[in-house]
Amino acid sequence: MFDSVGWGEILVLIVAGLFILGPERLPEAASWLAKGVRKVREFASGARQQLQDEMGPEFEEFRKPLEDLRQLRNFDPRRAITNHLFDGDPDPLGLNGTSGGSTKPNGYPAISAKPEPETLKPGEKPPVDPDAT
Repeated sequence: MFDSVGWGEILVLIVAGLFILGPERLPEAASWLAKGVRKVREFASGARQQLQDEMGPEFEEFRKPLEDLRQLRNFDPRRAITNHLFDGDPDPLGLNGTSGGSTKPNGYPAISAKPEPETLKPGEKPPVDPDAT
């Protein structure tokens, strides 16, 4: 219900309610709001239960396409195309063994052409590149 409302917005609403209603009427207003939300939830669950009772087994057939549509919210086109082209193989080119298992932030394997530089010993000065400075 509160997918797009964060804690900051809720805090602002509480503070605004405190200023508008005052501290003596705020608990009563919160109680009224909680009862209203509870009543709406009861109506919704009752309507769903009544629909399920009247439709019987056909309710699941009706509900299946709605669940499929709900899953489209998490749709990732890149993953869908990769799964389609490579039949779900997570490593179609066999590159996982070449990089030691490390990956870039975008998910692709990190392939380094040059070896890692050696660490400096205590007291050793770093190399200087005059063209870079």
